[in-house]
Amino acid sequence: MSRKIAAAVLAQSGGHATPYAQTAPLTVKTLDLADPKPGEVLVRIDAAGLCHSDLSVINGDRPRPMPMALGHEAAATVLALGDPDEPGLAVGDRVVLVFLPSCGQCPSCLSGEGYLCATGAAANGKGELLRGGSRLSCDGDGIHHHLGVSAFATQAVVDRRSLVKIDADIPPETAALFGCAVLTGVGAVMNTAKVRPGESVMIYGLGGVGLAALLGAIASGAQPVVAVDPFPEKRALALELGAAAAVAPGEEGELAATDVVIETVGKAAVLATAYRFAKRGGRIVTVGLPNPAEDLSINALSLVADGKTLMGSYMGSSIPSRDIPRYIALWRYGRLPVEKLLTSVSPLEDINELMDLLAAGQAVRQVVVPAW
Repeated sequence: MSRKIAAAVLAQSGGHATPYAQTAPLTVKTLDLADPKPGEVLVRIDAAGLCHSDLSVINGDRPRPMPMALGHEAAATVLALGDPDEPGLAVGDRVVLVFLPSCGQCPSCLSGEGYLCATGAAANGKGELLRGGSRLSCDGDGIHHHLGVSAFATQAVVDRRSLVKIDADIPPETAALFGCAVLTGVGAVMNTAKVRPGESVMIYGLGGVGLAALLGAIASGAQPVVAVDPFPEKRALALELGAAAAVAPGEEGELAATDVVIETVGKAAVLATAYRFAKRGGRIVTVGLPNPAEDLSINALSLVADGKTLMGSYMGSSIPSRDIPRYIALWRYGRLPVEKLLTSVSPLEDINELMDLLAAGQAVRQVVVPAW
């Protein structure tokens, strides 16, 4: 069986002129959503966040199979289980969706590095769910899933490994941010860089992931934490959240070299700059996703002579089932005020206008709430 849902669908990756409010690359369509198979779950989307990873599919920086129903960061409610005896999950449970399901069987998963799961990554690359194929269609033609989630919709079918159960009292617009912005940004600090109390941290880029990294650095006891971003409003928010300094690009020369530098912009040139501002023995962590055509140029000798370490961090090197509850606990104790990253809550129909604001750097984390 199937049901009718509304979802924001992208027909073509790249080639869209701006403003998107006029060219409308995303169309909210009525789709057919098939029932969940065993090991899958039908959920109602309660709130979905906009991320640069969505924008990078629209502008062609991250090519994906088309057409595709976008959205990968969300909070949801369980409506039905493909397997009624699914352990630890029941109809009515509140969940956070995550954008990389780990198969649990490959070498990466078995070694505790499920964020490097090749099976999950392959399914995401094909626009399919972990168990293969799509559950979405329009007039009989298949629609691809975005990162196993497709959250810009009223409902979704996801793999059981694409969600983490949470308490029911967390506001959906806050809970949604834990699925990507917090998981990636805080994880880059705590899991990848393993920031220690008293270490200095510099963060390039103050979008949702960058500001989440800033919150994670402060929660880890880093001192000082400094931020670099071209937008004065974002620098002001960084200071409000506890940064010791916030400067525009090009003003970093006034700052001391740093123990840990986190790059969230997704530009090779910015990563090269971030690398230079790490101190001898420093660690540089990049979570941004640049266009695949970009190459990184750094001084090769410095890797040895300066003892620097350059690390990639996908999904914040996180294990969602372990880390989302941990980060929510820090939020409850006031140490990760994630709600302060929320820019706006809007209806799904405003999705193209919201993408314009994201592309222009005028928003931190916007959330859409599908109408019922």
